[in-house]
Amino acid sequence: MAKVKVCKVSDIKEGEGKLVQANGKQIAVFKKDGKFFAIDNTCPHMGGSLCDGDIDNEEVTCPLHMWKFNIKTGENTMPGIGKIGSYKVEVQGSDLFIEA
Repeated sequence: MAKVKVCKVSDIKEGEGKLVQANGKQIAVFKKDGKFFAIDNTCPHMGGSLCDGDIDNEEVTCPLHMWKFNIKTGENTMPGIGKIGSYKVEVQGSDLFIEA
């Protein structure tokens, strides 16, 4: 996996998500408690954009049909559903990088 600069740290507000592109992938980046997390942006259920979902604790809720995913691991918090990709995030100065 290659490390890719995706945005400035200041582009993402606390408790919100942002859609970024890294190596052809759409990735949702979240800032929670001052830390950054990255998972696949597309919900596997109906293609909802997770970066637009509400964050509660460590979960983001898909705005279409309320599927929930852990922003750290990509695990769906509904039993038996599976997971989506999660990515390592690194801050270098004022820039945010993702390994994707």
